[in-house]
Amino acid sequence: MTPRIAALLRAEGRAVPDSPQAWVASIVASLAAAMAGAVRTACALADREVDVVHVVGGGALNTLLCQLVADHAGLPVLAGPVEATAMGNLLVQARTAGLVHGGLDELRRLVARHHAPDRFEPRSVPAR
Repeated sequence: MTPRIAALLRAEGRAVPDSPQAWVASIVASLAAAMAGAVRTACALADREVDVVHVVGGGALNTLLCQLVADHAGLPVLAGPVEATAMGNLLVQARTAGLVHGGLDELRRLVARHHAPDRFEPRSVPAR
């Protein structure tokens, strides 16, 4: 994969990372920029602004990714829970079985009480 990325960077006249650490930083920064772009696109399509970005799943464990998403989006990021898919599945089944009650907002509050997210504030808003 790195040779393809390097070729694309060269074609764009951009610097090619020169160490494993620089490659990781470059890839994570690219993912963060793409995630922030997806948030902007979703807002435009829905004609609705958001005041926070939620990152769930394994990406929530990557503090660099979460901070860069906050920086690129210019919005706070709430990271976690890591096992959001499994929790959602369990909550739907528990609600179906009558073990928990409420709509989506109540179930989200239940998760938040037991799995408080980490918060990342934007440090700057990079040029888009």
